[in-house]
Amino acid sequence: MSVIGTNIAEAKKWLEAGQVVGIPTETVYGLAGNALNLQAVTRIFETKNRPTFDPLIVHSSSIEKISHFVQEIPAAGLKLAAHFWPGPLTLLLPKTDVIPDLVTAGLDTLAVRIPAHPLTRQLLGELDFPLAAPSANPFGYISPTQAAHVQAQLGDKIPYILDGGPCTIGIESTIVGFGDGEAVIYRLGGIPVEEIEKIMGRVKIIAHSSSNPRAPGMLKSHYAPRKPLQTEGLPELLSRHAPERIGILAFQHPHHSVPAQNQFILSGSGSVTEAAQRLFAGLRYLDSLSVDVIYAELLLEKELGRAVNDRIRRAAAN
Repeated sequence: MSVIGTNIAEAKKWLEAGQVVGIPTETVYGLAGNALNLQAVTRIFETKNRPTFDPLIVHSSSIEKISHFVQEIPAAGLKLAAHFWPGPLTLLLPKTDVIPDLVTAGLDTLAVRIPAHPLTRQLLGELDFPLAAPSANPFGYISPTQAAHVQAQLGDKIPYILDGGPCTIGIESTIVGFGDGEAVIYRLGGIPVEEIEKIMGRVKIIAHSSSNPRAPGMLKSHYAPRKPLQTEGLPELLSRHAPERIGILAFQHPHHSVPAQNQFILSGSGSVTEAAQRLFAGLRYLDSLSVDVIYAELLLEKELGRAVNDRIRRAAAN
């Protein structure tokens, strides 16, 4: 079973040896390996059982370091980076040959970001290579937002998990690419569309792909619990299932038709930020219950609510 700790030197030792470890970010926990080491990258895909057509995000500690892995950062990308790095923004940029094709699933673009979590930033600053790091969970399952989640899912496959406490954002980064003079959002995430548009003006959103995605995290079915999940028809569910066999993911208010212990409230105060932080923990809790189905409420389709709804809809796609 993997060790959970806060020893950066220990994490560095395993990474330099070509192993993969769990790392904290402000978004979710990542499964990290040396992005320049083909064996380590292969180990990431094998550990997650992730299809190799789904590219990875590469994490680094500075724009200066990132400049060695990409051909250029356009002016629009630098403008976004100035506002949102370190933070939950990933840029999709033309890669250099130093990055193995497996990292990008054969695409000519690389997804890169500078995470904001202090432990991981310190770790990245002490490494002489970037880290490829998708979420530290079996492919397609609920993303981890605590070290214990990583250990529960991958603890028998990785040697070490760097514990940075609960993730403060709770959903993955927003991915932005550039083409034909415009910014394109390929994945909704921790930075709301409205915040991107304050910097860039109107942006195009292409957030889903059934196969051969252009960027990480675009697959239509993703982030899913083992139990079936749906977003419509609670009265119909109650007509087909006993109340104690239904789990509910509610935004702010409980439903009195289902036992309280079968419900997870994302934010009693109605905070969308708190709802995002608690989303994956809520799905994980409901998936642990002896229920037949999970009903999930959608939030208002604005700000972080868009990204939360995106994750819920993809969890329901199975």
